[in-house]
Formats: sequence, structure tokens, C-alpha cells
Amino acid sequence: MALLPILRYPDARLKKIASPVTQFDSALQRLARDMAETMYAAPGIGLAATQVDVHKRLIVIDTSEDKSNLQVFINPQIIERDGEQVCEEGCLSVPGIYDKVTRAEHVKVRAQNVNGEFFERDAGGLLAVCIQHEIDHLDGKVFVEYLSPLKQTRIKSKLAKQARITA
Repeated sequence: MALLPILRYPDARLKKIASPVTQFDSALQRLARDMAETMYAAPGIGLAATQVDVHKRLIVIDTSEDKSNLQVFINPQIIERDGEQVCEEGCLSVPGIYDKVTRAEHVKVRAQNVNGEFFERDAGGLLAVCIQHEIDHLDGKVFVEYLSPLKQTRIKSKLAKQARITA
């Protein structure tokens, strides 16, 4: 397994729309494992393939406290959404930045596993937020785009300053 480099906002590659996965093979399984290892090491609770510059519709999520509930969603689609919740979000591609975003409180997602088998999952709370956040990445959207233009400008400036300090 290998740790993958995570793209940082405002990298233009984060705007690419991911293509559906059509090959369910050992390379896909390896990518899912590498993404999970990268997510855990970061540390984070979700990671989309777009964030590691692979533009395929694949996300990994683990919202458990002890990293014991890895979930892999390939070609995920939200087929139902209900309610509304405001949650403070962060993102591995936008390190150190957190802000409130309004999302559906409950979602039903249809996806495939690494073997190509379809499944549906009902999710609420943090898992629902995470699924919506990661699917946004597959659609070329980063959570800060839900914020005001002023906040987006401040975030870009802060991240540019961080990059200069660490360079």
C-alpha cells in the first residue's frame, strides 16, 4: 500500500468531474486500499479519488472513532435526500479550514462495491454529510464553494501563505 499525495485547494484538478468506474479489477481494489491508507494517515474521515488526482467516481469513508468501519462507494448516486442540517466541515484538500455548510440530514445512496455489485445505504448525521461532501468532490466541487466569495478569497490567501511558509 502507498500514501497518495492529496491535491490542495485551489488546485484546478479539484474542479475536474470524475468519470464512472467501468473496470472492477485489482487496480481498483489497490486504489481503494491506498486511498483508505491515505485518508487514515492524513487523518480524515473521507476521501474522494479526485483529491488524489484520479478522476474516477470512487470515495472511501470511515466515520467510526476507531477506524474500524471503512466504506467504499464506487459510482455513488444520492437517490433520496431528506431534511436539513448545518454541520461544520473540513477537508483534507483545504487543511486547517473549517466552516458551516448546510446539507441534507438523511440521504439514501446507491453505489457499487469493489467487485461491481450494487448496494444501497441509508445514512444520517455525520455519514450523510460525509457522503454528500465526497460526492461533491467527484462533481468538481469543494466545500468552500458553499461559502461567501469573501470567505473563499480569505481561505485562498491563508492557504497560499501556509504554502509559502512550508516551502
